Amino acid sequence: MTRTDSFPQRDSSSASRQVEPLTDIERKILDFMVQYLRANTYQPSIREIGERFNIKSTKTVSEHLQALADKGFLERDPSRSRGVKILGVDLGADTVSIPCFAELPEEAVDSAQAEMHVSIDRALGGTRGSFFVRAGSGDLAVLGVSPGDFVLVSPVGLEDVEDGNVVVARVGGDSVFHRFSRNGKGLHLEALKPGGDTTIVEDAEGLRLIGRVTGLYRRMDDAASLNLTPH
Repeated sequence: MTRTDSFPQRDSSSASRQVEPLTDIERKILDFMVQYLRANTYQPSIREIGERFNIKSTKTVSEHLQALADKGFLERDPSRSRGVKILGVDLGADTVSIPCFAELPEEAVDSAQAEMHVSIDRALGGTRGSFFVRAGSGDLAVLGVSPGDFVLVSPVGLEDVEDGNVVVARVGGDSVFHRFSRNGKGLHLEALKPGGDTTIVEDAEGLRLIGRVTGLYRRMDDAASLNLTPH
């Protein structure tokens, strides 16, 4: 990974000062600004930020931006609608922004519903449609994955799934992690949660395959269970 998250690092001139952590709305606004910049090469206006988060007052948006500037994430030119510079953002072509979800999506991945975005080297997660999901208690414990770890899931065709791969598939009404295998009776989906059942899918056309687990990211400090935003 080239970076642990899509949020920029704080400006070095302010990083040594004691500052309050980002609020939830500040994190979301900063994440939106980073994604907008990557997609458009210029910043969203104050009005566009307000529309994205249903904030009717441009003054309120401006106050959020000023808070981000005070905490060292932005430089501002209040005289211009798009007069904001995000500090420490790498727009290089070698990185890709991956949406991260608190739980497994049911089917289609909607980036707008992501908890945050994580920037990683394109070679590690460049497949379009890939996403991170926080592992829940027991989801992948048999593989040494702890609750709160970030599991990378990439879309894959059934023809490319090999025996032993860990996949995300819908069985019944839920998307669940399974260990995949084939035999003469069909496709075997072994639930990885303790006490989970093995599902046999005789007709491959009926399998709702969300993706295959291709990576794992784990925070090793006390903030691991909170978020990836540097404070």
